[in-house]
Amino acid sequence: MAKSFDVVVIGAGPGGYIAAIRAAQLGLSVACIDEWKTADGKPAPGGTCTNVGCIPSKALLQSSENYEHVAHSYAEHGIRVKDLSLDLAQMLKRKDKVVRQNNDGILYLFKKNKITFFHGRGGFSGAGANAYEITVAGKAEETVTAKHVVVATGSNPRALPGAGFDNKLILDNEGALAIPEVPKQLGVIGAGVIGLEMGSVWRRLGSEVRILEALPAFLGVADGQVAKEAAKVFAKQGLAIELGVKITKVTAKKNVVVEYSDAGGAAQSATFDKLIVAIGRVPNTNGLNAAAVGLQLDDRGFVTVDHECRTNLPNVWAIGDVVRGPMLAHKAEEEGVAVAQRIVGRYGHVDFNTVPWVIYTSPEIAWVGKTEQELKAAGVEYKSGSFPFMANGRARALGDTTGFAKIIADARSDRILGVHVIGPMASELISEAVVAMEFGASAEDIALICHAHPSLAEAMKEAALAVDNRTLNF
Repeated sequence: MAKSFDVVVIGAGPGGYIAAIRAAQLGLSVACIDEWKTADGKPAPGGTCTNVGCIPSKALLQSSENYEHVAHSYAEHGIRVKDLSLDLAQMLKRKDKVVRQNNDGILYLFKKNKITFFHGRGGFSGAGANAYEITVAGKAEETVTAKHVVVATGSNPRALPGAGFDNKLILDNEGALAIPEVPKQLGVIGAGVIGLEMGSVWRRLGSEVRILEALPAFLGVADGQVAKEAAKVFAKQGLAIELGVKITKVTAKKNVVVEYSDAGGAAQSATFDKLIVAIGRVPNTNGLNAAAVGLQLDDRGFVTVDHECRTNLPNVWAIGDVVRGPMLAHKAEEEGVAVAQRIVGRYGHVDFNTVPWVIYTSPEIAWVGKTEQELKAAGVEYKSGSFPFMANGRARALGDTTGFAKIIADARSDRILGVHVIGPMASELISEAVVAMEFGASAEDIALICHAHPSLAEAMKEAALAVDNRTLNF
């Protein structure tokens, strides 16, 4: 007999497991289905983020940054290291340990919240008057039923046409996190978040990295002033970035040969030991069997939802990468909580205008809200102020004074419209901006708040002061 639940969540990535936990906290009986597994076949909840995305990439970014600091920065601090060497196997082992700790943490949270976990692939198999039937294809096939279903199946890496992933020579994000030897020549297609982060990891460890980007502008989604600063810094670090590239052919044998036309239309060719392809992601609806119940997908494969994450089917919801909006783990989490709230008749809050973006390179890049170019295109009158980290005492003490903090405010009301940071710990600093914007703060509000000294956060206060042309330390 099929096991019955109030809510079944398909997918245990950031959106799915958070939705399951919040639904359980609200008193519902909950099951979560997920097929990720470790090399030895054990459950590995957490989705792309935990297993081959956010978590392992940050672990390698930290390890590679430590290595680079020892090699190039510690002497200035009076710390001298002789016979520096790289143990890549240990670095990858540590990364895997961090991932497993997160997997185990999610399993513990399921147990703590009395959530039934099914290890396998979940797909619709039918619908009754008051419940949906979900089949779990795992070691043994099982069937469960639920009044509410939350689809949180995430996304998959987009492959280049004619050059599929083998994760030996042509790598997706998973392969990029598990290269067993530092490649001498590394190619990266795509200068987005994944391309820049993975390119940074392997450059620090000794690879000569070339990034090929199809778009004519670098980091076009970021504020123009930030993108210009980032391009300058990355070039100085040794990341070779070519823009306006059109890939014409990729040949993978003993190495990878990429043929392309450059921004001027001239034919070019480059040979790499490994090639990372990071040209975006596509929604993962494989095995969902949407047609069995008439679940509507759009022409790009995303599950169609309204502003509250409701699908075309009653009591079927969808969240995260498999629906519209930015493919960000924290966006998925917020949607997961909101949907659980809505299921029991409570209010669910998600504001796309205050979803922060972060690129965990060095320097880090983070922003929330509108860019200058977006405001200009919309005809919005604004004023802005920025403050460089080279004038920040804490940044000087850290030995990392690259970049700046920038605040954009409405020209008349002074309400904050966007905040952009490139520099040390930008990922942490941006949270102050998110809180400020959620509460409708003005630049003056930030300027009037007492910030601890010395701290990197003082750059936020000074940027707010700069909006009114009254910085104190620059």
